[in-house]
Formats: sequence, C-alpha cells, structure tokens
Amino acid sequence: RPGDELAVRSGAAARPPAPRGRGGARAAAAETIGEGASGECRVLPSTRSAGLRAGEAAKFDEIKKANQAAAKKLVEDQLSSSSEDDDEDAEVKQGKILDKTFTIYTTQTDGDASELERTRQYMNEAFQSGAMTCLICIASVKRNQAVWSCCGCFCIFHLVCIQKWAKDSLFLVSSPLTDDDFGKKDYPWPCPKCRFEYKRSETPSRYYCYCGKVENPTVDPWLVPHSCGQICEREFKPSCGHKCLLLCHPGPCPPCPKMVTTTCHCKKAKPVPRRCSAKEWSCHLPCGRTLLCGQHACENPCHAGDCQPCPRVSKQRCICGRQTAERRCASPQWQCDQVCGKCLPCGNHTCERVCHAGPCGDCPRSGKRSCPCGKTKFTLPCTEDVPTCGDSCDKVLECGIHKCSQRCHRGPCEICRQEVEKQCRCGKHTKRMPCHKPYLCETKCTKIRDCQKHQCRRKCCSGNCPPCDQVCGRTLGCRNHKCPSGCHRGSCNPCPETVDVKCNCGKTVIKVPCGRERTIRPPKCKQLCSRPPTCHHSTQEKHYCHFGRCPPCRQPCQKTLKCGHLCPVSCHDEALVKQTGLHQCAGPWEQPSEPAFIQTALPCPPCEVPIPVECLGQHEVSPLPCHSANPYSCKRFCGRLLDCQNHTCMKECHHVTKLNSSADGKKAGPECSQCEEECTKPRPAGCPHRCVLPCHPGDCPSCLQMLKIKCHCKLSVLYIECLKLTCADLKEKELLISCRNQCPKELPCGHRCKEICHSGSCPLNCSQKVKLRCLCKRLKKEVQCSKIQEGQVSLECDALCKEMKRKAYEMKEAEAKAALEEEKRRQQAELEAFENRLKGRRKNKRRKDEVEVEQSSWQKYKNLIMLPVFGVAVVMV
Repeated sequence: RPGDELAVRSGAAARPPAPRGRGGARAAAAETIGEGASGECRVLPSTRSAGLRAGEAAKFDEIKKANQAAAKKLVEDQLSSSSEDDDEDAEVKQGKILDKTFTIYTTQTDGDASELERTRQYMNEAFQSGAMTCLICIASVKRNQAVWSCCGCFCIFHLVCIQKWAKDSLFLVSSPLTDDDFGKKDYPWPCPKCRFEYKRSETPSRYYCYCGKVENPTVDPWLVPHSCGQICEREFKPSCGHKCLLLCHPGPCPPCPKMVTTTCHCKKAKPVPRRCSAKEWSCHLPCGRTLLCGQHACENPCHAGDCQPCPRVSKQRCICGRQTAERRCASPQWQCDQVCGKCLPCGNHTCERVCHAGPCGDCPRSGKRSCPCGKTKFTLPCTEDVPTCGDSCDKVLECGIHKCSQRCHRGPCEICRQEVEKQCRCGKHTKRMPCHKPYLCETKCTKIRDCQKHQCRRKCCSGNCPPCDQVCGRTLGCRNHKCPSGCHRGSCNPCPETVDVKCNCGKTVIKVPCGRERTIRPPKCKQLCSRPPTCHHSTQEKHYCHFGRCPPCRQPCQKTLKCGHLCPVSCHDEALVKQTGLHQCAGPWEQPSEPAFIQTALPCPPCEVPIPVECLGQHEVSPLPCHSANPYSCKRFCGRLLDCQNHTCMKECHHVTKLNSSADGKKAGPECSQCEEECTKPRPAGCPHRCVLPCHPGDCPSCLQMLKIKCHCKLSVLYIECLKLTCADLKEKELLISCRNQCPKELPCGHRCKEICHSGSCPLNCSQKVKLRCLCKRLKKEVQCSKIQEGQVSLECDALCKEMKRKAYEMKEAEAKAALEEEKRRQQAELEAFENRLKGRRKNKRRKDEVEVEQSSWQKYKNLIMLPVFGVAVVMV
C-alpha cells in the first residue's frame, strides 16, 4: 500500500537522534545502522538500556502511524473527482450565493424568478461536483482553473484545452494537403460542442470572467466559480437596448425584466406597461387588416408579422380568360394548359405560348436570321427556312481543343475523333488515342492521405488525393466508444454521447458527458428509501434514497417490558458493538489492528417510566423509575407527634406501625423515639422559673416560689410570691411592688417628688411655694412652683422702677463723657512731650515741675452718694 511504503521509507529518517552527552559518542558509534545484502536493516550491538529502546520503539510507531495517515489522505485526495464538499452546509451556502446573484433581477420583477430557471440550471452545474466537465479532456472544471465559455452553447472548457483545440483545428483545415492557399486565408475553428465557428483572431489567449470585465478573477468562495462578482451588463439577445442585471454568471442571460409601455400587434388596444421581454402581445381581437387579395379582411386574432393568405375560395379566370375555376382567393392569377393559338402579325403562324397575358408579340421567324454556324445572316420571309452557308462549321467541340471540320450544318456537332498523344492523370504514362476518350493508367497512388495513416491506392491519381474514406475507429477520451468520423489527423472530437447517472432507486437521473460516470458522485435523490426494514418495526424511518446500508433505525423500540410499559429508547436491534482484546500484538513492531465491530441486538434498558411512590414516613410522593419503584426513605426527620404532645420524632424517615386503623397518621408509633427533654412550655408572664415536671402534656402546675425584686424607686428589696405577681393585674402589681415611702426622685424644677413610691415618671404639678421678683429685683411675690413652670404668673416693674432705671442711665452717660475728655487731655500731653523731645533740648534743661492736678470733691465722692428715693436707698456708682 502507498501508506506502508511511505512509512518504511521514512522510518530510518524519523528515528530520534542518539544522545550526545557524556559517553554519547561511544553510544552513537556502537549503534551504527548498516544495510545488508538482503536490503534489511540490522542493528549493531548497543550499550543503551532497555527502557531507552522501548521509548524509541514507541516514538517510531507514532511517526509510522502519522506517515501512514498522511499517505492515505494524499491518495484519497488524488482519487477524489472534485474538491467541492457536497453536504448540507454547502447547499445552504450555494443557496445564499444564488440569492445574492439574483437579487437585483428579482427586485425588478417583484420577486418573480420563473424566468431564471435556465440560468439557475447553469449555476447549479457550476456548483455541483463533476457537473462542469471539459469535453476535450473529460475532466472536472475546478474553481482555481482558467476556463473559457462558448458564446453559442455556453459550454465551459479549460483554457489550455480550447487553445490546443483551436490550434489543431486551424492546422487541419489549412493544411497544404487540402488547400494550396496555406497561410493566406483566415480559416475558422469550431466549438467542440455546438460547432459555432470562431475566427482565428478570436482564439482565447487570456482567462476572463463570464462577463468579460475582469482578467484572471480571484477565487472567492462566496461567489459563483469563475465569476468576478460585478453586474453582468451584457446586452440581451435579441437586443432591446437594456443590459443584464444579474451578477457575473455562467449560461445565457435571462429575459429582460424592465417595464415598457407598448401596444398590441394590431395597434387597436391602448398601450399598457409590460415586461420588455414580453412587450409583443395580442389583444385577441380580430386583426381587420386588408389581405393581399384586396377584397377581404384578416379574421385571425391579433397576431405578429404579416397576415396569412386569404383562406376563402372564389371562381377566378385564368390569365388568358378562357377557363374559369374555383380557387383560393390568395392566388388569383393562374395559367391554364391551353396553347394561346392566336394568329401572329405575320398572318402565317400562330402563337405557341401557353396561357399568357398581353399581346403575343412579333413572329419569331421575322427579321434577320443566321445560318446554323452563325457566320452568315439572311433576310427572308417567315415562311422560308434559313439555308446553310456552305462554309466550315468551326464550332469548338466538347474536348475544348479542336473545332468542327464539317460544313455548316444543322443539329449538334460530332465528337472529336482526332488522335492525340495523351498523358494519364498521374503523369507517369503517355499514349496516342482519340481525343474524346479519357486515358487512365493502372498505376495505384502510394501517397499518404491527409489522415497520415493510409495510402491513397487510387488508380492513376492526379496527386490531389481525396480524404480518407475509412472510419477512424480510435477509442475516444470517454473510453467507452470509438471515433465514428472518417480517418483524420489530430485529436478526435469529444464523445457526443451522454450517460445517465442514477441514484440507487433510479428515479433521480443526471446526464453527464460520456466517461464521467465512473468518477462523478451519484445525484442526491429526494425520493424516500423503499427498502424493507431490518429491525422488528413494520415500517422503517423515513429517509432519502441512498447507496449502501440504511442508517440505524431511530424509531422508539416500543417492545413490552416485564412491568408492562413500552420501551421508549431508540431501536437497538442492530447496534454496533466494539470487540476488543481479540488479538494481542506480539511486540512493539507489530501494528495493532483496528477494533472490530459486530452488529447485534441489545436488550432493552431498565424501565424509566416515572411511578409515584410514597416514602416510608409518608412525607412525600416522588416519581421513581419503574425498575426501582420501592418504598424509600426521604432522609427527612420523622416529624410524628410524640406522647408528650410537645415534640416530634427526630429519627430519619422510617416505617411506622399503625396500632389502630383509625389512629391519626401524624401520631408517633412504637418505632419512633421517646421524648427525654425538659418541659419547654412557655411560663406565665413575669415568671422566671422552670417547670418542675419533665416534658408533659397539658398545662404546667402553679409556681409557688418567692420572687426577690426591687420597688419602683429602686431603694427597697421586696419578697413576693411568684403566683401572686403573675396573676395580679396592673393595679395590683403597682401596689405589690411599691415600698410605701416618699418618692426620692427630683422634679425638673429642682424640688423632690411628693408622691409615694410609684412606677413611671413623676407628675409635673409641683406645689412648693417660691418667691417671684421683677426684672430690677425691687419687687417680689410668693407663688406656686407649677404655675411659674407653666408660665401662668409673671411680675412686671412699676413706674418707680422705670424712673430709677432712667436716672441710672443718665449718670452712666455723664461718666462716659468725662472719661472721654480725660482721655483727650492725656493724649494731648503725650503729644506735647513727644514734640519737645524732637526739638533736641537737653533732659536737664527740660525738667519742669510736675503739676499735679487735684480732683474736685464732687469728682472724688460722686460715686458714694446715696439718694433716698421713695424710701429706697439708691447708691450712685
């Protein structure tokens, strides 16, 4: 196999290099690989360890497998007929490209794409694997190959192939063996398929896209192969003045989608807007145009072109007017079979012309007439014949060389009887013989005919040998047929036959050039597969026609299980099971074989139908698979009420035996736990003691213990029975907790609360008597403290208080004025002293007696005068 050979060749080269560390040179020298006479590799003794050899063997196997995979992929790529992927993604991509190509056209036609079917067929062939085939080389036309498209049949050829075809065709047509004007005439060359002729100057030399705008278009996976992606803009055929709106595309351009206003053929209907490609239309009314007969009008519906001949029949006379017959109105002129017979102007002869119109003309025997040899002319009556002149005839005989030697005579000349020395047609022999006889020798031509294979073998050939009359018979490129043409030079024409490639069922057929049926992929069939099912189902799952085995059945199994349910999984009658361990490798050099798969029926899996199952403790109902639908523990606490009626069972969900069928389902059973907790029932409000009994049903007994609490004022400690305190109402609790002493709390006014020990805030109505003074502190009055706090009582100053305030104010103003004057005098003295110092006087000369200014008695004692005003001593300060 190619992969094995490639792996063997690359095995030695892929071996990892020997280590080159300490002692590595000796190890490498000891492991030199040589090749014996038998071609096998032998390994010399090595000092490596067994582990290193095992690692090299494993690495060798990896490289060998990689080389085999690469070789296998290379062979598959070479054998594949096309590089296009034919999967669902490619179909979706192809649909998007076609929609993009037709977008501009469909916008003009409001989405109508019925006129694009022929163009769509060419584009589908451009995408379909193997559909685009070069008829010259019988090979697929790929995206990245230069091509040429015929403008007649739109068939696509390789550019190299069509260039060679044109060159061979021109050489054969203009060969000197068939034409002496070699090189002087512009001979055409035909298309291999439709035989449309092209001039020598039209031989393709460059690779263009379909519309001819772009040279060497780039390969774009999102465009039609060999397309430039621009708007086509080729003129429509027949030409209408508009251009194609599709993107650059193969095949013919679709009909013109433009809207034009046009009238019908007979011009009677009003102009209406129509597609330019269908602008000629009929109103289906009678045409009405006058026919060629000039008598009737055309009764056919509105039509294009000239009107048909008048179909009516009428009696018409012939040209000479002697006979009358029923004839079609379209052919009014006709001739009868009678000779005219009218007397000519000479009066001696009659007209011999058959039924004709107009005068008969002069007698043909009147006027000057020549003798039979044409040398002498005579003027004779029409009743006399022209005599012979007696001179020699001298007309050129049929041989074209000699002249007639007889005298002037009537009738044709005899054959040439002169003997001449004739040369045969091939020019090899001469012979003397009558001139009218041809001379052909018996020598056969030995020249090779234009086929360059066979001899002419024609007797006495002139050198211009006819084309070879034998059949070519060479096997064509399709390798199925032989060339039916006459024997020729150069390559044979492509096989004109087509072969039907069918799907497995034979309902979907595509036609491909003969010879491509061996490499093209079968078409995708949209018919459903009609094979019988191979599993236990009565009908198989719907899928399209295919080759090979049917895909695995994906229908639900629906077999009845032991539990009575149906198996819901996919059909498993033909499951592929991998078999391993059948063959063990003898060593690392042996390649492990691929795992084997066998087709067998697998048993149905356990039933997974959900069945509602209640847990052991009856807490929940859960859907469990049918194969494991048994009572289970939900892992919750049991939760059943114990005998204490206060707690529940804390065991994990478990089975409970019902002692009485009428018992409550939430009551504990013998399997539940026993309560060992203390009584946790809520105590009466204010009781801080626990219940003396263990956890029990019903109410707890009354509490008989004493409570040690403080009174409301927090100064005394009281001992009260817990039962009395918890059972008393608010008033009784107020009295029980009170110490019966005066409250020690201080009111906001600063006096002590007069109430006995109480709870809450003290009352604010203080009854203590206090003195109230006016603002000048002269007047005072005793009132209740609570009234002062509430602002109900106030003491205002009288007139005497106001007069004393006024006098005190005046005295303050006088003192302030005197102090201001004193300050001015002091500042003036300081200023004078400063000026004296600036004058540069000596200190000892500048001494002056200090003059002490004594104050007057009024100024000394004015602050100590007391004025008795209304019995109140007022001190003036």
